[in-house]
Amino acid sequence: MADLSPAHLEELRGAKRVLEHPGLAMRLTNLIGSPLEAGLAYLPADWRARIVGVTRRSLATALDVALLTMGSSVPVPTGDLFHKLAVSVTGGLGGAFGLASLTIELPVSTTIMLRSIADVARGQGEDLADPATKMACVEVFALGGRSPRDDAAESSYFAIRAALGHVVTEAAQHVATKAGAKSAAPPLVRLVTEVAARFGVVVSEKAAAQAVPIVGAGGGVLVNNLFMDHFQNMARGHFTVRRLERAYGVEAVERVYRTIET
Repeated sequence: MADLSPAHLEELRGAKRVLEHPGLAMRLTNLIGSPLEAGLAYLPADWRARIVGVTRRSLATALDVALLTMGSSVPVPTGDLFHKLAVSVTGGLGGAFGLASLTIELPVSTTIMLRSIADVARGQGEDLADPATKMACVEVFALGGRSPRDDAAESSYFAIRAALGHVVTEAAQHVATKAGAKSAAPPLVRLVTEVAARFGVVVSEKAAAQAVPIVGAGGGVLVNNLFMDHFQNMARGHFTVRRLERAYGVEAVERVYRTIET
């Protein structure tokens, strides 16, 4: 297997820099001017259970949208700016009404983000009609958020992909063989559950930021834009790696990726 070209090596280095050091919590802390832990004090006692529930429902809604609308007939890409403007509206709602609005706002924001992720995937040469690409788009929501059961090694990019590999493959195969597949199908439920374990960590950070009293509607817009920007970056890194894997092979890219220092 040939070594990566200098240009591709630089692309891989940039992808690793993003995928291994997402830093959303720090950016949110800089925005609200206090640690996210301060925001947790304003959340209700049952906030963890509520976030788990709304995170799973949001991913399931986004997945159903992906299954219904993502394909070769998708219109011309709308671009990052359009998606950021769209989540600004939902962010204003979230900032104005706090955690109470999360059950309404998060499914909408997650679906908008999935469309943005799909745009990134298509720009990296992915076929949106391919079930494997659709599942890879959903997989992005697991990146940049550590599951409570992860240690540092298990939260690395390739470790997360390895942990999700079976459920992603199983879900893609189910979609490929079952016309009209829905998120309620067992293989897709398993995928949503696994992705939600990591996506929920980032959602908790977002909820904590929006719970701070001074955030309000205007701050909610900024929080949602950071939230969108975070997953757009994860998508760019993820689909850059996948494009290079198609060119050089999975094992070769992973081997080089692990040698890169960031």
